Amino acid sequence: MTPQERAKLARKYQGKVNRAQGAFFERMIEQACDYYRSRGIADIEKTPEPMQPTRDLGGGKFIAHYTGMAQADYKGFLMGGRAVNFEAKYTDTGRMAQDRVMPQQVERLERAHRYGALAFVLCSFGSVAFYRIPWEVWRNMKAHFGHKYITPQEATPFEVRIGGPGVPMFLEKLEEPEKVTFYLTKEEKSEEGV
Repeated sequence: MTPQERAKLARKYQGKVNRAQGAFFERMIEQACDYYRSRGIADIEKTPEPMQPTRDLGGGKFIAHYTGMAQADYKGFLMGGRAVNFEAKYTDTGRMAQDRVMPQQVERLERAHRYGALAFVLCSFGSVAFYRIPWEVWRNMKAHFGHKYITPQEATPFEVRIGGPGVPMFLEKLEEPEKVTFYLTKEEKSEEGV
């Protein structure tokens, strides 16, 4: 086997490991959502990716392509009505780059935050520790940390404990919603007579 073939095989293997770990992280989040739903704390669901089938393979399988822009990974609401929007990001490295959240997801989380929703990025570094990074911290990483990534050490204040059911308890210790400032476009201002 040539060095190039070994490198290609190593990349392929690492890709499979990363996908499996990311899927494990998503299963943990789903179990946490089920836990919160069963206790009447919150109703949060994974946002389906908009796609269109292009070829039927039979047996419920198909080939498809994405048709819409990416949205936040999870959306829902807390008991009492406050909305929740968050992105879930996993890495097996020692840093999580800010640009892992795509521009369309940034827009969605920013709008959610502006309207008073709980908006954050739920991070996992190697499936060992989990962190709920508030949106206002994530979007201003450079100001908070001096660079556009976060390390597990920098994320420590946002650590989420693993609860008795073995899931990340990402809704614990929530802060009160900030006072919301509404932003109107020029058209909305003229409609409102402002």
